Amino acid sequence: MGMKVALPFVGMVIAECAQVGLMIISKVAMSKGMSSFIFVCYSNALASLILLPFSLLHRRTERPPLTFSIVCGFFLLGLFGCLAQFFGYAGINLSSPTLGTAMLNLVPGLTFILAVAFRMEKLDGRTSSSLAKSMGTIISVGGAFILTYYKGPLVLLTPSLNSSHQLLTQPSNWIIGGLLLAADCVMTSAWIIIQALILKIYPAELIIVFFYCFFVTILSAIVCLVVERDPSAWSLIPNIRLVSVLYSGVFGSALQVGISTWCLRQTGPVFVSMFKPLGIIIAAAVGVICLGDTLYLGSIIGTVICGMGYYTVMWGQAREDGKQKPHDVERADTSDEKVPLLQDQDAEA
Repeated sequence: MGMKVALPFVGMVIAECAQVGLMIISKVAMSKGMSSFIFVCYSNALASLILLPFSLLHRRTERPPLTFSIVCGFFLLGLFGCLAQFFGYAGINLSSPTLGTAMLNLVPGLTFILAVAFRMEKLDGRTSSSLAKSMGTIISVGGAFILTYYKGPLVLLTPSLNSSHQLLTQPSNWIIGGLLLAADCVMTSAWIIIQALILKIYPAELIIVFFYCFFVTILSAIVCLVVERDPSAWSLIPNIRLVSVLYSGVFGSALQVGISTWCLRQTGPVFVSMFKPLGIIIAAAVGVICLGDTLYLGSIIGTVICGMGYYTVMWGQAREDGKQKPHDVERADTSDEKVPLLQDQDAEA
């Protein structure tokens, strides 16, 4: 049980660190004139090339058959993911990575609502696990808002790194950027739910991530051909454009989405979405340590509240898993007595 909880936890922390780094480096690249549409196209094309050999070797003997409905599901996943990336990078370009991570605190609540609507999560006020997950989601979102929008007294002042600090705080259209980032959150929540539904009928994470990146590449390339008429927009010079594409393709699209997909299958959509506020904490830490931002009391309070919300959800998830485990053991014993071949097939899968 400990390893079952620890691995998804570590994986999602790594994924959120990669997400924050991606927001910062993409902001730098777009400030150098790189189109957000072309950035999405290049990044997912690179991720598709990286994932192709792994997806071909993944579960070759046990791979579920690809049907037309499953391919349509992959396309739908790519469509929502493509829209989320378009809205997200455009919003970051008009605002900042800090606002981008702040708006992600909307994802847990939206995902929980959609998960309940699609009957992927049970909302039963009579059970402690359901109450804990509901309250933990609310607490975590509230902590994220405090962390982002409440400063309070100054706690720590660090010397600013002039170039980076000015780059990330330059004046921009915050209203439009905020609206685009809000649309990104809606698309991301729907993307998590669609991904969870696909995993139920096609439990092959690497193949799903490959087709997701592949369809995002196709869709974004079509948009780029319509929107970007200047051939020089496709250039990866200056070098920061190339670095940002390499980082996004390897650590963003391939690594981050791959880890998130695996964790989604292991734990469910609410657990994955609960780590979105963690990205705000990481962004605040990076801002203080690397970008010379100041640390306020509100950041500390928000961090503590986010942690309380996370552990509340973890407690509810652990209680729910503990209740399901005896039923799973009993079902396995019954299957062993009546249909032993089914048990062997489940063990191999």
